Amino acid sequence: MNPWFVAFYNTFTTPDFYKSALEMSAPLMLTAIGGLFSEKTGVTNIALEGIMLMGAFFAVIGSYFFNPYIGVLIAIVVGMAMAALHAWVSIKYAANQIVSATAVTLLSYGITGFLLQKIFGHPGNSPVVDKIPKLVIPGLINVPFIGAIFGQLSPFVWAAFASVIVAWFVIYKTKLGLRMRVVGENPEAADSLGVNVYKIRYFGVIMSGFFAALGGAYLSMNLGQFTEKMTNGRGFIALAAMIFGNWKPKGIFYATLLFGFAEALNMQLQSQSILQLSSSVQNLFGMIPYLVTLVAVAGLVGRSRPPAASGVPYIKEH
Repeated sequence: MNPWFVAFYNTFTTPDFYKSALEMSAPLMLTAIGGLFSEKTGVTNIALEGIMLMGAFFAVIGSYFFNPYIGVLIAIVVGMAMAALHAWVSIKYAANQIVSATAVTLLSYGITGFLLQKIFGHPGNSPVVDKIPKLVIPGLINVPFIGAIFGQLSPFVWAAFASVIVAWFVIYKTKLGLRMRVVGENPEAADSLGVNVYKIRYFGVIMSGFFAALGGAYLSMNLGQFTEKMTNGRGFIALAAMIFGNWKPKGIFYATLLFGFAEALNMQLQSQSILQLSSSVQNLFGMIPYLVTLVAVAGLVGRSRPPAASGVPYIKEH
């Protein structure tokens, strides 16, 4: 029998593949939802990669000195602070949002690399720390196949699913969400109606820091260790998922699942000994998530529409 057929059959018939796909999609989902909050208010935040990295690093710091739950809390606070820095520069001073976000990302690389060496005495990675245990659902875990997928997942995965519902409710079912959408589409009209455009934009950007830091914390808390530049472009993939999802929570949910499945497929195929893959082919397989990202975004050129005022600084006329 063809080894490729066997490899794909083994992959798609094992619950580990689907569980891995959910776990791979969770940090992307959280981060993309964060990006959605920012973009809906009219601020482009490509600093999600850097904020994820800061979240991953400070979650480990908190776990190392205290416990993993304190670590996640510290990660969120730091992530919101980094987002607030981007908001302050791009909203208060109407700076170019791409330049501001890029500076925040580069700052994040520098801070994590410097503190990793300073605190732990060596570059590359941190010591192994306590992780947040997976959530076991009694009864469900004993259900054949389904239980192996959903019966024992990280709380972060459930938080990612919840973030989609929360984002949908806030953006489309609350007065705050209505103001966010108006500010993102036409800040001048929002201002004329008495909406504080600056406050709404600060809220959106800081919320992006909250979710992106949570996504980063998942990466390190799931591994129990921080490795330098461990986000590995996931913040940018989350941005692509947001675009692919057409700036909607439901679309982001499906888009991040797609990218999660692509990454899980890469891992599963590389682990199939029957294929006897060379290192060059393994590297090629490692490109699968990024190729899916490129194809998905390229296919939407001209068809997806961001909020009209996204990326445009607002200067209130006196």
